Amino acid sequence: MKLTIHRGSREIGGSCVELATETTRLVLDVGLPLVDANREPFDSLKALRSTREGLIADGTIPPVSGLFTTGAEPPAAILLSHAHLDHSGLIHHSRPEVPVYATRGTSKMMLAGSVFAGRPPLDRNRHREIVPGRSFRVGDIAVTPFAVDHSTFSCVAFLLEAEGKSVLYSGDLRQHGRKPGMMRALVEQIGPRNVDLLIMEGTHLGGEKEQGTTEFDLEERVVELIRSAPALVLATFSPQDVDRVVTLYRAARRTDRVFVADGYTAFVLHLVAGEARLPRPTREAGIRVYHNEAFRRRNIANLTKLFEPDRIELAEVLAAPDRHLMAFRPSMTALDFAGQLPNRARVLYGYWPGYLVKPDWVELQQQVSDCGGDFIRAHASGHIYVADLVELVTALNAKTVVPIHTFEPHLFHTHFPNVTRLVDGVTFVVT
Repeated sequence: MKLTIHRGSREIGGSCVELATETTRLVLDVGLPLVDANREPFDSLKALRSTREGLIADGTIPPVSGLFTTGAEPPAAILLSHAHLDHSGLIHHSRPEVPVYATRGTSKMMLAGSVFAGRPPLDRNRHREIVPGRSFRVGDIAVTPFAVDHSTFSCVAFLLEAEGKSVLYSGDLRQHGRKPGMMRALVEQIGPRNVDLLIMEGTHLGGEKEQGTTEFDLEERVVELIRSAPALVLATFSPQDVDRVVTLYRAARRTDRVFVADGYTAFVLHLVAGEARLPRPTREAGIRVYHNEAFRRRNIANLTKLFEPDRIELAEVLAAPDRHLMAFRPSMTALDFAGQLPNRARVLYGYWPGYLVKPDWVELQQQVSDCGGDFIRAHASGHIYVADLVELVTALNAKTVVPIHTFEPHLFHTHFPNVTRLVDGVTFVVT
């Protein structure tokens, strides 16, 4: 087998990996970058509006033979580990005859993103549904997906076996979410196999996250932040981060507040409630749905009707601000609050800190200050902390470890003796 990391060997995000045998080529993930050449946040919205030709010209689309252009044989398939844009954001630019293997949950997250965030959906005609733990074949490669915990719903790692060799691709994962049993199951299944090669994400290497906040720790912190808040609490977070939705929902219930979901969050809960132990967006569950102005402007009749029985008006929230925890987006200040946030509002920030330099977040922090409120970071990372990474890689017991999704691949050498660092676009033979 031959391995080529087309992007990701020395950066976080933009993952795109090719694995090939003599007869079959597979591509694992086709992501947009997270940062630009200066390590500033990448303008994904601009990229999503750009043409394939423009993205090829500026280097955003990696040069994978036959995947984005004609003139060469296309890969046999794309395997998607999860729905985040830095792993799936170029899927709509790939050739339409290439099938895409992904979980049903990933397809649903991409659907929600397309409806509410202008992101590419997963074409139903291309989608081949996969189930964690259930192996399948593409050409002469046996593929087994394994469920892993990350900050979106239904993520997987992939074990690929062919020509007497085995490769495990971690995708993005963590040990400190709400489903730590997934990591234990992965180790139990993979550890005894002594796989030939592990492609391992190392997001936090070189950072400050030797160990950090768990999702359960975060729930306790959010409970205290709500209890000490003098008025309305506004929570900013990714609706596709289902663990975070559960954290906020549980914190609201424990503090006798109603969790006010926006349309995006309610739609995600509606899509996945049947696949996981999650609340449906109903008033009986302690959830109300606010049809914010952005949602109303989308004029999605079937969703408006679906959430109408559990709808809450802004006036009801403002009449009892200390009784609600409300999902919030920076655009709502202008669109829903007439440019002025409620007095003494507390905003909980639940994203990657790197986004705080973006203009909308800078403006929001000033708006919070203007209303006499406070802006508080309340987040748990979606990526494995360093101490957990060391424990996991040791337990997986691979013969060779290849870093990916990291700015500091050389730091793998400080923890493991069997590291091979690759360079984007250079092919490596799995031995």
